[in-house]
Amino acid sequence: MNIKKHINIPVLVLVGPTAIGKTDLSLHIAERYGCEIISMDSMQVYRYMDIGTAKVSKGEQERVPHHLIDIRNPDQQYDAAQFVDDCIRVIEKLEAGGKIPLITGGTGMYLASLTQGLFSSVAVPEAVRQAVQQKLQEQGREALYTELQTIDRDTANRIHINDTQRLLRAWEIYEATGIPWSEHKKRQQKEQGRATTFAKLKIIGLTCERSVLYERIALRSSIMLEQGMIDEVETLLAMGYDDQLPSMQAIGYRHILGYINGQTSLSQTQEELIRDTRRYAKRQMTWFKKTAGLKWFDRENRQEVTDAVDRFLDTPSE
Repeated sequence: MNIKKHINIPVLVLVGPTAIGKTDLSLHIAERYGCEIISMDSMQVYRYMDIGTAKVSKGEQERVPHHLIDIRNPDQQYDAAQFVDDCIRVIEKLEAGGKIPLITGGTGMYLASLTQGLFSSVAVPEAVRQAVQQKLQEQGREALYTELQTIDRDTANRIHINDTQRLLRAWEIYEATGIPWSEHKKRQQKEQGRATTFAKLKIIGLTCERSVLYERIALRSSIMLEQGMIDEVETLLAMGYDDQLPSMQAIGYRHILGYINGQTSLSQTQEELIRDTRRYAKRQMTWFKKTAGLKWFDRENRQEVTDAVDRFLDTPSE
């Protein structure tokens, strides 16, 4: 269980929307300042899911040590609470080794949980979890989402109908406690005090013109298909991973599943992948704009980023 921690060493954080170039810049920063990278990506934790998550390559991991990558199988749960515990554990390990942690990724909820406080998590019995999974398989996402609008409209308005992971979480909490997720959140907001505190924390956000980002998203989508994402999904299915798993319903994977199941053509699959990735990037930016202390830099201004990191590391802790 996560408990309140104080981090004494400088911690760098690099965030931004998908496809903006976080990986390349994170490697540059890590090599320049002797950092080790802590992944803050809710999908890169999964083994065997490499192409669709734009996971750092083995060569890149050899250049700079990475943490919290390939630590779960696709059918295992991973959430913000586990991330906070794992992240703090890695930071403490790096502190003992005299290394600077560089946390990078696009999962805003993980960053908020780390810096603003992770509240008491709701324990869900395994039997309830399995029952909700069964309900999803029998009734489908749309039916569960429609019913959620009746029992917990606030949560339904907050999540997207295709966000299977949070849809399942909303149902698990309700079935386990009889209390809507939104009500739990209201109660938890009154219990702040478990946030990790930092002696020195620098949060850097990457941005660029929307048209540039959209071009990069389209290019990445094409590259994923060229690299064999269809084969990757078929391999996951052959390994026995159910297509209704939250990990398999993530962006990219659910699109390829639609193609494999004959629901969409390849061109339509690519169009929908690009469209939904753009929407996801927009949601990421909306989330990060609420992050206190975040300093934005244009993705092309690498020198400005390194100058800012220089000043940060040269400034004594308060």
